[in-house]
Amino acid sequence: MFRAAVQPHVLMRKIEIYSLLDDICRALELTAAQLEVARTSYEAVAEWLSASDNPLLKWIEIYAHGSTGLGTTVRPLLREDFDVDLICKVLRFAADRPPAELKRIVGERLKENARYAGMLEEKKRCWRLNYAREYHLDISPTIINAQCSNGGELVPDKKLREFKPTNPKGYKALFERRAALIPSLRVGKTVVAQDRANVEPFPVHGVVKGILRRTVQILKRHRDVHFQEVIEDIAPISIIITTLAAQAYEYCVKTFTFDSELDVLVATIRLMPHFIDQPVVNGRRMYVVANETTVGENFAERWNTEPARAAAFYSWHAKALADFEALPDLEGIDVIARSLGRSLGSAIVGKVVDARAGAVSRARVDKKLYVAPAVGLTLSSGANATPVRPNTFFGD
Repeated sequence: MFRAAVQPHVLMRKIEIYSLLDDICRALELTAAQLEVARTSYEAVAEWLSASDNPLLKWIEIYAHGSTGLGTTVRPLLREDFDVDLICKVLRFAADRPPAELKRIVGERLKENARYAGMLEEKKRCWRLNYAREYHLDISPTIINAQCSNGGELVPDKKLREFKPTNPKGYKALFERRAALIPSLRVGKTVVAQDRANVEPFPVHGVVKGILRRTVQILKRHRDVHFQEVIEDIAPISIIITTLAAQAYEYCVKTFTFDSELDVLVATIRLMPHFIDQPVVNGRRMYVVANETTVGENFAERWNTEPARAAAFYSWHAKALADFEALPDLEGIDVIARSLGRSLGSAIVGKVVDARAGAVSRARVDKKLYVAPAVGLTLSSGANATPVRPNTFFGD
């Protein structure tokens, strides 16, 4: 499956491509300022809900989940606002009470605030606060799942008729454990040092995200671009991409040795479909992408009633794998940039490439620019790289 060794110039090219992907992810994720604004709003909402006169809201837990909690945020492709997902766990709400009542008491409390009332939008099983083209908070009410030994929760289904199992905190803990795994690389110093995210009160992730988080971000962006012109709502949801990538990443890291970070990313993408369970139930093939941290949550549940979603996933996955497998064979930053532009968006890729061109110019002046065979200009020494003399524009 993997070659035993690669030529030094090919390895250098892979390192440079992964570095470019890392920069693209940095440009795609939410800025520190955006996260700080969201954090402030999140804390204010939590304080307002917990100050309610309703005794059921006296004992609640509120925390961020989804991409914000996991550190895999990606800017929306066609919207200006970004989303922050919150859980409001109501500790004293019994599972034998109607799910619609749980949602109602949270919404009523939000409506008591004049500011929130004007921003409030009711969704199928959550409440959304829209912050004027900047971001929105989705607040999902949950309760304790006494049947889950792993600290799971119950969330109202979309029709508010019954509770369904979920476990955002358990999912996050498992994802972080996998993201902390460091692959074995044959040569060289890598850039896979893993940050540690703050769990409460609001997640704040460091600069270095690690390969798993970058893989998820890259795949989510590729999905957004791939389905940009598709009218039907069939694009793979983020939780499926995240779950399959995390499972594949853990398997790859524990099983193989790699030449570069790019090889880890490609291998992870390649193996994702292998972690989709397809049991036969009553003579019919089903799709299951299970939440491993609780019993009864299938992220691919809609695939079993909407076959177009499963077909869309496999078609998109094949395209993503082909796109990223082809990168090491491309020579020249212009060629690589055009390929990445088609996959991830020409505007964001162009912005990153231009920024790197500026860094190359500064490195030339500072005598930190190198040229390597079949790679071209690089900021990395080694692999037969030769220092490039600064250009003074005064001739020899």
